[in-house]
Amino acid sequence: MINLLRCTIETLPRFWKRVILVAFDALALIVAIWASYALRYAVWMPVITEERVVLSLIAPVIAIPIFIRLGLYRAVIRYLPDTAIWTILRAMGIATMIWIIVVFLMEMSGRGVVPRSVPFFYFAIGTALIGGSRFAAKVVLSHGTGMRRDEQPVFIYGASTSSVQLATALRGTGNRFVVGLIDEDSDHHGRDVGGYRVYNPANLPRLIEQYGVQEIILSLSSISADRRQSVIGSISGLGVKIRTVPDISDLVDGRYLANQIREIEIDELLGRSFVPPDPKLLGGILEDRVIMVTGAGGSIGSELCRLIVQWKPKRLVLFEANEFALYKIDRELQGARCEIVPVLGSITHEARVREAIRGQGVQVVYHAAAHKHVPLVEANALEGIENNIFGTMTVAKVAFEENVSDFVLISSDKAVRPTNVMGATKRWAELIVRQMALEAQRLGRSQHFCAVRFGNVLGSNGSVVPLFKQQIAQGGPVTVTNPEMRRYFMSIQEAAELIVQSSALSNGGDIFLLEMGEPVRIGDLAENMIRLAGFTVRDAENPTGGIEIQVTGSRPGEKMFEELFYDMANALQTQHPKILRADSTAIAHHNIVDACKDLRDAVSAADEQAARNVLFGFIGMGSQAEQGET
Repeated sequence: MINLLRCTIETLPRFWKRVILVAFDALALIVAIWASYALRYAVWMPVITEERVVLSLIAPVIAIPIFIRLGLYRAVIRYLPDTAIWTILRAMGIATMIWIIVVFLMEMSGRGVVPRSVPFFYFAIGTALIGGSRFAAKVVLSHGTGMRRDEQPVFIYGASTSSVQLATALRGTGNRFVVGLIDEDSDHHGRDVGGYRVYNPANLPRLIEQYGVQEIILSLSSISADRRQSVIGSISGLGVKIRTVPDISDLVDGRYLANQIREIEIDELLGRSFVPPDPKLLGGILEDRVIMVTGAGGSIGSELCRLIVQWKPKRLVLFEANEFALYKIDRELQGARCEIVPVLGSITHEARVREAIRGQGVQVVYHAAAHKHVPLVEANALEGIENNIFGTMTVAKVAFEENVSDFVLISSDKAVRPTNVMGATKRWAELIVRQMALEAQRLGRSQHFCAVRFGNVLGSNGSVVPLFKQQIAQGGPVTVTNPEMRRYFMSIQEAAELIVQSSALSNGGDIFLLEMGEPVRIGDLAENMIRLAGFTVRDAENPTGGIEIQVTGSRPGEKMFEELFYDMANALQTQHPKILRADSTAIAHHNIVDACKDLRDAVSAADEQAARNVLFGFIGMGSQAEQGET
């Protein structure tokens, strides 16, 4: 019955809804006059006189224009806030006062006497009927979950001013219906803030089931990162989507629209403390300099480019082998405050690399170009060696010969005690850069060659996080090779900032190690991503869950645990708390140049097994010496 009434009202045009509301108010005020006399005389049917009929008809004539003026007919009943009662009280108060003046004038003309208690009864009953009818209609229209059929019930986590502003902004826009606010402050529990009831987060499981909530929006910009992580962790397993709004400082700076509600990123669950970048380090290495990024269209390279252009370099050279990737990053950076020079070419093509560095007068090189997908490089070992080792040698050699002042290799945690071709090629690349640094020091040059080593970057091309997101969006299953594997993760923005700051700290021959926090169990990562998407994990304990995690088995070359250090005890602190240094120039090692010749012969002969033997054998020969390095 209630659903039928609600559907009937919803289908009416707005004009007829107002007509019905005005007619009801007029009738309600007449009833209020009759009820006032009935209460005064304690009889169900007070005597109907001409004066009383006139006063009953005058009541709505006086009140309706006041109601219109104060906006009682502009409000959408479904979204009527609790604070609207004050507007109703004010409107009825004014209408009652004017009605009393009319009564006084009639008494002066000898048209009868109105008992003094009748106006008080009229005000009270009229307020109850006018206000009560509206809130009763709100209940009918919001019957069930508190929303229309096409609306999604949501909670806002937080009871601050910004939370109320967000709830107000959502009212009547889109298809979200704010059921209430969630706050940990016990003083707020059970109270209304801005017209919204505040609930205890301990009751969330029951509230989600009661109201059918599908989404929780976090409005927690003022709390610490650790506390925010704890909140996300506590609600990520409740089977609802978790979203957030931009930090209030971003809104003030105009960097986001106030109605931007985004998904929670997985890095917000990693528990990494945020250290703001040092402007002196960034500006010192980037401002007014000619910079080249190899692999500029890749995930790390493109993020480096976005960071670099913010610091007003003289020129940015985008060196990229993939035409479409180069087109995208070049197009994105158009309009930057520096000259952008796109160069299409391979890092293994020495003439092309030299033309770019010499022709543009490059002073700083960030070498991010590499084949990095472990299974693919393992299956295509010769190509991985050609690109990652000989490509690095080509770029570093040309940079050395063209007197580039700073050269930075983007390395990987897989270079530490590598068990796969990709990791081994990255270790060779580190040794090549170290050799260039030693040569620069021997000749007394002021060139700085260094490497920056870090773990997995969230959201980078080919990483596990985009794969998990795609699988979740398709309804699963989510595939993991081994849930017990542990990997280091950091955000792509943080990685880019730390890479540039590391290069500013280089003395030459350094291997910088970015502090990656605690390693993350891959099984936990998959489960957290499923829960953040609003699903539950289907397993033996929960066979009716939403998305299953399938274990596919480890792939060739994969390690159970990744390492950033050969020996953590030898890691040296720098002026940046997230950056550690290892001075590898003092480490004795067999001649990398001779080893590269042997490796080149094996690759030229297309002898993959011989190439693998040289690749891993050379690293093994120097493994004991490497223990002095982190």
